[in-house]
Amino acid sequence: IEIKPWHSRQRNYKTEFESCRPEIVPLDFGDYHPLKPITVIESKTKKMGRKGSTSSTSSSSSSSMVDPLSSVLDGTDPLSMFAAIADPVTTTVNMDGSRKKRDRDDNSLVGTDFEPWSSKRGDILARYTTTEKLSINLFMGSEKGKTTTSTSAMSEKVRTRLEELDDLEEGSQRELLNLTQQDYMNRIEELNQSLKDAWASDQKVKALKIVIQCSKLLSDTSVIQFYPSKFVLITDILDTFGKLVYERILSMCMDNRSILSDHFSPENVNDTAKETCLNWFFKIASIRELIPRFYVEAAILNCNKFLSKTGISECLPRLTCMIRGIGDPLVSVYARAYLCRVGMEVAPHLKESLNKNFFDFLLTFKQIHGDTVQNQLVVQGVEIPLYLTLYSPAIDWILQCIAYHAPEDYINCAEVWVEYTCRHFTKREVNTVLADVIKHMTPDRAFEDAYPQLHSIIKKVIAYFHDFSILFSVEKFLPFLDMFQKENVRVEVCKCIMEAFIKHQQEPTKDPVILNALLHVCKTMHDSVNALTLEDEKRMLAVLINGFIKMVSFGRDFEQQLSFYVETRSMFCNLEPVLVQLIHSVNKLTMETRRVMKGNHSRKTAAFVRACVAFCFITIPSLTGIFTRLNLYLHSGQVALANQCLSQADAFFRAAVSLVPEVPKMINIDGKMRPSESFLLEFLSNLFSTLLIVPDHPEQGVLFLVRGLLNVIQDYTWEDNSDDKIRIYTNVLHLLSAMNQETYLYHVDKVDSNDSLYGGDSKFLAENNKLCETVITQILEHLKALGKDETLKRQSVLALSFFNSILAHGDLRNNKLNQLSVNLWNLAQRHGCADTRTMVKTLEYIKKRSKQPEMSHLSELALRLPLQTRT
Repeated sequence: IEIKPWHSRQRNYKTEFESCRPEIVPLDFGDYHPLKPITVIESKTKKMGRKGSTSSTSSSSSSSMVDPLSSVLDGTDPLSMFAAIADPVTTTVNMDGSRKKRDRDDNSLVGTDFEPWSSKRGDILARYTTTEKLSINLFMGSEKGKTTTSTSAMSEKVRTRLEELDDLEEGSQRELLNLTQQDYMNRIEELNQSLKDAWASDQKVKALKIVIQCSKLLSDTSVIQFYPSKFVLITDILDTFGKLVYERILSMCMDNRSILSDHFSPENVNDTAKETCLNWFFKIASIRELIPRFYVEAAILNCNKFLSKTGISECLPRLTCMIRGIGDPLVSVYARAYLCRVGMEVAPHLKESLNKNFFDFLLTFKQIHGDTVQNQLVVQGVEIPLYLTLYSPAIDWILQCIAYHAPEDYINCAEVWVEYTCRHFTKREVNTVLADVIKHMTPDRAFEDAYPQLHSIIKKVIAYFHDFSILFSVEKFLPFLDMFQKENVRVEVCKCIMEAFIKHQQEPTKDPVILNALLHVCKTMHDSVNALTLEDEKRMLAVLINGFIKMVSFGRDFEQQLSFYVETRSMFCNLEPVLVQLIHSVNKLTMETRRVMKGNHSRKTAAFVRACVAFCFITIPSLTGIFTRLNLYLHSGQVALANQCLSQADAFFRAAVSLVPEVPKMINIDGKMRPSESFLLEFLSNLFSTLLIVPDHPEQGVLFLVRGLLNVIQDYTWEDNSDDKIRIYTNVLHLLSAMNQETYLYHVDKVDSNDSLYGGDSKFLAENNKLCETVITQILEHLKALGKDETLKRQSVLALSFFNSILAHGDLRNNKLNQLSVNLWNLAQRHGCADTRTMVKTLEYIKKRSKQPEMSHLSELALRLPLQTRT
């Protein structure tokens, strides 16, 4: 094929666009459209709210109270699951060595660091007072069964006392009405003294009657705001009774021969004492009502030590379950507080029942919103906020018991409690909880054994605080993070925080509190990266940090925005995707400045955009990915060009051209090695599209960037079986043809391209045509080489491709160029390798084009293009 001189076809781009525009056809979808949102009508069953409900007003309280445990878990007892997980005996056996030693030494004693109930008693009595009139109902029984110590036979004595006990609920009723608070307290003190007197006079059954009747008073919530004080007064009587019974049985174990030690075992207790102890438990078991039966048995809980080593550990879970039968949530929480109190006095090492009581309270707390409680509050004129304060002493005591000398138990409790606090209270209360956790977990570095629970607390806090300005204003939040001193755990917590921020932060922020806190969090993640860090981990950390960077905006304060990017570049230099994001962000900032100034930069904004361009230019070389650098040079050069930074744009494009020889033959794509030529072809095609509008440098000569790029392409070592070099040359020919036009296809606003600079100058066009001829020479030589090597299929494809390029960009009215196209057409079909269908469609296209204005010469060309038939 003879090499012919190149003649570019003059093109009217506007006319070509109009001819290629598809015909507009009106469409009528009617009421249906596939993108139209679907409307879903949700029908809800009507719920009977407590305010609107007037039914069942005459039903009993037991029928109106919903069992919260069965309603939550479909009848399954949720505490049985806790029991299966934390069996008291098994847990005690499996404790570590130091814990076992401490339990052996102090299993029945609490230290001076435990605030006793007696110190809280006065505060409760002073805080929970009332001016309403109080009443006491006592069923003291008849006098028919009184006995004295002169009874002759033991069996007769036992039978008589049992009869007196049966008479407990059959006697006369004594009701004391209209008592003031002081009168009520005096009367309770009198009952306490009557208990002591009855015991001293050996009237044990009468003493038991007094305790039972006083316990019944704890089921009365008619003056609800006085209930905490009533609880204190009544439990004083129960404590007295429990102490009297214990000392009585203990005295029966002593004789002249031996005295029981403080840590005695049941084997050291004589049969008489055991029988008496069992008798007391049998008497209590015969009490019909739940509340007095529970309280009286709890009062003598310590007496189980006379019967069995495991008596207390077996009794505590049973009593805990008994409380589930108490319907009133206020009455039940104080019953739990009393059980925790006696449990701490007799067996402080048995923490499982403490946890069960707390979890039971959480499960039943929603009862306060039930009709029974709400109706009671309406009758007594008590508001919910005041009612909730009545729970404080009981909950405070339960939590104190759980937290005592048990960081592991404390943190388990705090892990649950923090969610309740976050859900129902403000940041002040959450801060209090976090401060308390820090206080308990810092000594002896206890936090090192509780990282999972501490991590869970962080998750729950950020799950409820979606406003990070509020979250980071919680004073103890960042100090709480400081407890995560194990690097991998700390990084996981930081990732959790960043994921929540990216998910819930709706608007960009410039809040300094958020920025400083999250920069610290991101810096922690970044600094964890080392040579052993997996690529997936690096990628995940970079995504989170990039998400934060994208959400930072200082509005129109562009200089502050750039300063932020400069600071983050220095902080996150080890994560390449973050540097890439910063370059894109700075380019975006540059274009935003251009938009605000409407392309007319002032001296100040011109200096600012040059600073942005400089940021990108000095950051790109620090990247390792070759194509990442190439694409960023191109992108940043385009941004510089759009902002009239011509010399900076030239610098970017020259850097990209000089980097092309460094492109390796194979590159790593998602962990797999792949040939790089296809990626290089894509990049160069994009670069050619940009070079069309880049004006020549006044000191570098005509088309200096294109010449330099052609030299690089020529010197690059291409694969022997690849035709990408020729495809690139074909694209260069397209670029040079576009540069030959009087008016270019597109421009950059306020940037004069070569069509304006040269204005169709003949010297410029001559230089352009010389480059075209050089490119054509390279293409034709390659086609010849393919013929020699008998790679005929590749030759056919490239010949047809080059033919199409000439058809699109060459002036076929030139006879030599016309002849070249005919030769390429014949070459494509010479060895029968051409696709006949493609050839037919190409010829049909030429005939169709020939009917357009100024394209009649194509009809003659069509006649010279034969179609080869296959036999």
